[in-house]
Amino acid sequence: MKKTSIIISVIVGVILLVFLMFSGTYNSLNASRHDVENAYAKIETQLQRRYDLIPNLVNVTKGYMEHESEIFTKIAESRNLVSAAKTQNEKIAANMQLDSAISRLLVIHENYPTLKSDVQAQQLMAELAGTENRIQVARTDYNDVANVYNKKISAFPNVMFAGAFGFSKAELYQAVSEAKTVPNVNLKP
Repeated sequence: MKKTSIIISVIVGVILLVFLMFSGTYNSLNASRHDVENAYAKIETQLQRRYDLIPNLVNVTKGYMEHESEIFTKIAESRNLVSAAKTQNEKIAANMQLDSAISRLLVIHENYPTLKSDVQAQQLMAELAGTENRIQVARTDYNDVANVYNKKISAFPNVMFAGAFGFSKAELYQAVSEAKTVPNVNLKP
């Protein structure tokens, strides 16, 4: 009788230990996944701010740069892609394309002295530049949190549970290929 109660106690102890290990692993991975989602939401907030600023900047800028319609078309197309994106990966790709178009607009803006002297354009450019900085910080923070999460789900023993519990790798923000080349701006009519 005493031997049976010891065996039962050991079995219950092992089951309890396994349960605690599973729940601790799950809770840790779940907390990390929520950190990744929160960091991504911060990026989304700044991207929305930029998305809202762009039409104002484009309208102010259009009057000064009638022959630069290509950049305005690219910005409009990119904004449409951003608003149509459904998945996180689609949103990342669309925003990277918008980044490229905005970079070209910023370069062009610098080459128009009358536009640079317009107070409204200056304020909008300052807002956009500040927003771009916030987006960069948010992306860096997201990549840091996503990297920690990715390390957790790939480390032993978490890797054994991650797939079973539906934890998948978080995609990191990376520069688009266009970001690696300096934009060519031709200001001749």
